[in-house]
Amino acid sequence: MKKFSFLILILIYSCSEKKVPEAISTNDHYEKAWKSLDEKQNTQAFIEFDKAKNLFLKNKDSLGVGKCLMNMAIIQEQMGDNFGSQETGLNALNFLKKEDKENADYLSANYNSLGISSINLKEFQNAISFYSNAINFSTNELDRKIYSNNLANVYKKFRNYNEAIKIYNNILEETPKDNIEYARISSNLAFTKWLQNPDYNPVPEFQKALNIRSKEKDDWGLNSSFSHLADYYTHKQKDSALLYAAKMYEASKKIKSPDDQIEALQKLIPLENQENAKQYFKVFQNLNDSLQTARNKAKNQFAFIRYETEKNKADFLRSKAESTQRQNHIIKQYFGLGILVVALLLSYLWFRKRQKALRQEKLLEVKNTELKYSKKVHDRVANKVYQVMSEVENIKDLGRETLLDKLEEIYEISRDISYEQEEFEAKNFRDQLSKMLVSYSSDLVKIFIIGNEDDIWKETSHTQRNEVFCILQELMTNMKKHSQADKVSVRFTKENNDVKIAYTDNGIGIKHIPPKNGLRNTENRTKAINGTITFDTEIDRNLKINISFPL
Repeated sequence: MKKFSFLILILIYSCSEKKVPEAISTNDHYEKAWKSLDEKQNTQAFIEFDKAKNLFLKNKDSLGVGKCLMNMAIIQEQMGDNFGSQETGLNALNFLKKEDKENADYLSANYNSLGISSINLKEFQNAISFYSNAINFSTNELDRKIYSNNLANVYKKFRNYNEAIKIYNNILEETPKDNIEYARISSNLAFTKWLQNPDYNPVPEFQKALNIRSKEKDDWGLNSSFSHLADYYTHKQKDSALLYAAKMYEASKKIKSPDDQIEALQKLIPLENQENAKQYFKVFQNLNDSLQTARNKAKNQFAFIRYETEKNKADFLRSKAESTQRQNHIIKQYFGLGILVVALLLSYLWFRKRQKALRQEKLLEVKNTELKYSKKVHDRVANKVYQVMSEVENIKDLGRETLLDKLEEIYEISRDISYEQEEFEAKNFRDQLSKMLVSYSSDLVKIFIIGNEDDIWKETSHTQRNEVFCILQELMTNMKKHSQADKVSVRFTKENNDVKIAYTDNGIGIKHIPPKNGLRNTENRTKAINGTITFDTEIDRNLKINISFPL
């Protein structure tokens, strides 16, 4: 660690160990997490907070999620995973609402944790921003002083001593004398003044802070005082510097702070005689290696916990999907078996009552004829009527003569149905098709037609042209009624001996459209010309339909 960094470290740990007042928990994992923290089982607490977070997510409790992520970030920072702590803390900001006063204390604690991680990563500009936010959201006077002290320490690291001294003085004005908080701020202020002016004598302030801390048995504060005194005397009185460095080393072992032990050893090694320095250097190497190993282990451990959590979530969803798929398969099997039994039963009845079945067959033939004409009325007349309605709705200056022409066209279509006449000729089919598609456009719906050329249609039969027209008319009517789309694309291509039509719109998708006879009719019509039609059902929104038939 660099010179003069001990004070910042003390404040970091004193802040990170401070817990936000716990709100009423809504799940058992949250309670278990706090219990594990009280028992100093940080890794287990992290796991329980992660489980609690997932339960809060399920219950749509944004504050609960934010609290869990905030505490997870603090645990990661305390165990040396600063990058992971930053990632978790920034994620917490997505769930803690800045406009909600109930979230204020959690926001301030989370910003303070982000500031601590930024200092550890030497991202001082980010630390200034995070600590400033921590101060702004704080509703507790003591917290505000702690966060302000941290902010002053960052300015000190930047060597902006004037700004640091200004903040320390502001805190001192609001702090009663002769308490731990006063000792900390006054010691920091004196240390900063000495850094700014090497001729300044900070010893009286250091000694006063040391006396307060000794009286209050503030072990962390004593550790800080010994660090300040050792730094001050290093180039003035080496014997005094050695004495205070040794006291710092003992104090850091008492508070079980490996970082402070390393800093104390860094002060002792150049001050001690050669023999003692060698012993201290060996201790320093072992301690530093152990600390780095422990922090690397913590980083890997937290990453593994997150990986296992996401993996278990994915496995659960996959198992659920597979279970649903198996259930659907079983239902289909039973359904198929039921159909088979019904079919066998109907066949048996038909065989026993042939004469009656023949009469029913005649009636069925009549009914099929009726359905045939009903289908034609739906496809040709009803869709044409809807097309005209769409034009009337979207074309403001549609004249009376034009409207009468369109009604006459509907009349001609109705008459042609009764005479079984074909509608479309190859020479003008392209124009008729484009006109029909464009008629469904409006200010809100844009129609894009690509590749509709005469070369595609000149080799097609009357039946193919009729069916293609009716299929696309049905799709456009369906789009207008149900899809809520504002962009529609119809692309025509000719590949080898096949005509391919690709229909796309950006509406709500086929999954959200109730099944209608119209869409089923498109499949029947496609089969009638030996073609295929596929609906893309893998996406929740948008509709993609591909049609292909041979020339």
